[in-house]
Order: sequence, then C-alpha cells, then structure tokens
Amino acid sequence: MKIAVSSKGNKLTSQVDERFGRCAFFMIIEPESLEYQAIKNKDSEQGAGVTAAKTIVNAGAQALITGSCGPKAFMVLKEANADVILNGAGRVIDVIQQYKNGMFHKASAPNSEGGMGTKKEECIENIK
Repeated sequence: MKIAVSSKGNKLTSQVDERFGRCAFFMIIEPESLEYQAIKNKDSEQGAGVTAAKTIVNAGAQALITGSCGPKAFMVLKEANADVILNGAGRVIDVIQQYKNGMFHKASAPNSEGGMGTKKEECIENIK
C-alpha cells in the first residue's frame, strides 16, 4: 500500500503541508519499508486540488494524509477508492508512524471550501 502526504519538502523529515492542492511536493510512501518518491506539485492556477488528486492516484497512492482538502479533490479521491485523512501536521515521517499506529481516521467529508473561494455547496453541486 502506498500513502501520499502533502509536503513542504522532498524528504521524510519535511513538514506536512496543510494545503493539498497547493503543496510543494507529494511524498508517495510505502509505510512498511519507508521507501518513497517525491513528486513536485504542478500547482495549477485553477483546478489545483483535482490535478493534485489525479497525480497521487496515478502514482498509486491508496490513501492521502494532508491538512485540508476541498470538495472536488475529495470527490476524485473517493471515486478512486483512496482514503483521505485530514488535519495531518508535523513531519512526514511522524504522520506515517501515526498512520501505522492507527491514530488517524478516514474523513467522511472535505474540510475546506476549495475552488478558490467557491462555496462548498456550489462545488459539491457542480460535481453531482
């Protein structure tokens, strides 16, 4: 299983970036071996969250640990059967250990409005 973590840097000791769609890197990690790949985020001007979600799904991630995630990105991840874990903070290596220790719960809804100021209800309605 591979886990994606939104990160401010490209090392396991980097800090988790609370912004999913606009993070600097995606760390794709195999939690048991701690083998990882750092993918630089493209940081799209529009649709950053959806682009980010597609990037980590295409990299084989089956779960995401991040600080916040908007409704459109959340929907893409859910459609790909990827777990979304919100409010991750600290170093990447530490959140991976917390994940392995069962300290996180899957999110049932996004925790950010996303859409560059679009109201959450509008984003969800546009996805349906």
